[in-house]
Amino acid sequence: MSRAPAFNPYLPSWEYIPDGEPYVFGDRVYVYGSHDFYNGYVFCMGDYVCWSAPVDDLGSWRYEGVIYPRNADPLNKEGKMCLYAPDVTVGPDGRYYLYYVLDKVSVVSVAVCDTPAGKYEFYGYVHYPDGTLLGKREGDEPQFDPGVLTEGDKTYLYCGFCGRGDKSRTGSKAVTLAPDMLTVLTDPVLIVPGSEYSAGTGFEGHAFFEASSIRRVGDKYCFIYSSEVMHELCYAMSSSPLGGFEYGGVLVSNCDLHIDSYKPADLPMAMGANNHGSIIEIGGQWYIFYHRHTNNTWFSRQGCAEKLSRSGDGGFIQAELTSCGLGGPLPGKGEYPAYIACCLFNENHSLYVGDHTAPKIVQDGRDGDEEPGYIANISAGATAGFKYFNCKGVSRISVTTRGYADGTFEVRTRWDGDPIAEIKIVSSNVWETYTSCAPIPDGTNAIFLTYRGGGNAMLKSFTLG
Repeated sequence: MSRAPAFNPYLPSWEYIPDGEPYVFGDRVYVYGSHDFYNGYVFCMGDYVCWSAPVDDLGSWRYEGVIYPRNADPLNKEGKMCLYAPDVTVGPDGRYYLYYVLDKVSVVSVAVCDTPAGKYEFYGYVHYPDGTLLGKREGDEPQFDPGVLTEGDKTYLYCGFCGRGDKSRTGSKAVTLAPDMLTVLTDPVLIVPGSEYSAGTGFEGHAFFEASSIRRVGDKYCFIYSSEVMHELCYAMSSSPLGGFEYGGVLVSNCDLHIDSYKPADLPMAMGANNHGSIIEIGGQWYIFYHRHTNNTWFSRQGCAEKLSRSGDGGFIQAELTSCGLGGPLPGKGEYPAYIACCLFNENHSLYVGDHTAPKIVQDGRDGDEEPGYIANISAGATAGFKYFNCKGVSRISVTTRGYADGTFEVRTRWDGDPIAEIKIVSSNVWETYTSCAPIPDGTNAIFLTYRGGGNAMLKSFTLG
């Protein structure tokens, strides 16, 4: 059977599903997340949708449709509130329970379905035995970004949001739910501290910010979260679901900070911002799901994933950002879309989204239009990097560009290496293809394209041959 290659982002370039929570149900991987819009002006503007892929073909994703509309919650009948990041668990009754928080209500809502990606129906709100909603009792902290794990007849629910400087928020807190999936059995307990309470805990510099997620890793509980610096997903491990978590490290950074395998550890290679995701084991291989930012905005995020390696102490080693993601190195032949760039920067190497001189991934049309993504705003010094390719006998490279720009693209296999080729481009208001000889070495290589010249170019694709 021919399998589709796996890219980052793993969904089509016109889909914007951040905050991904991946699960294997049966022989398929399902990803649940919030739903951004292309060119959106706030987070999470869409209904919940679901995508899935066969466990043995992680490049072939299928759209499962809308699983829960934003106006299905009784508190949001007019649809004025957004559906923030959800999570899903299988209850003791075998049904699938969707936990979420609306953007202006600090309580946890629950929907239920008989299948992983069917039509979920509103079920209720998480509450204490006396009926008081979790998040509304005196002393409760506002609920946000729920993460859930069910074992036997107990479900563990984790929530929290902690901005720097806010001493009213302590960190991510956990409760135990009864088999009805709604009733709180245990008082909230602190799992991982926020930045205002991290001194002396081992979480300093990587304290909890948001994005609670929980998984079992062997006989340990692994808590995944977005740290105080936002761009990184970190983890903590414990032998108990309700305490004793110790900081483990960084799983991924959406600007590739800390990675020193191909560049200095403190050099960002993409513009980062918030992050949210989780880990999953598929066929003996662990992966980290996370998101990146497009259109040089916070509000058009796309799901990405990388392979994870285990460390000798039972933890994980930070994953490097790649274009191939869920798969291995891509064949060093053929045409590749520019939107799979895993490195995208100008000479400023900005750490966070917002540098309006930087290159950005965009698309034509409006949200929902199935238009392929491409890189725009490419001015002098801008670089797009793609990793990795299995190259053999590659002697030519082509780029397809448009825009009012006259200059050259320098071709490198290292971001700071010597150019091995230059491709001359000229101004055009339609897509045009330009080719140059490029003796790319045999073996596993990255491709970095740096623009030199005047004007502002757009890059649709490149071709190795």
